[in-house]
Amino acid sequence: MAKPMTKTQLVAALADKMDTDKKTAGNALDALTGLITEEVSNGGAVTLPGVGKIYCRERPERMVRNPATGEQFKKEADKQVKVTIAKALKDSVNG
Repeated sequence: MAKPMTKTQLVAALADKMDTDKKTAGNALDALTGLITEEVSNGGAVTLPGVGKIYCRERPERMVRNPATGEQFKKEADKQVKVTIAKALKDSVNG
């Protein structure tokens, strides 16, 4: 498995694709990340065409078990961020 792309590498590649400087590309990436975070935090969803959908799912209160001790306890309701990968991306990776 290849090493994941770092933020610095991503900003450099984005700047190259946009034909702009790294500062502008970095600001664009930060703005996009901020928008996604804000929308998903407020219970919304964001669809990135060709990549997938990022959304928040609420999980109800439930009983869980501590694997070390076997003790069961009630876990409060919480939220979980989910990502559904777009079919186009799956097909390009597998095809």
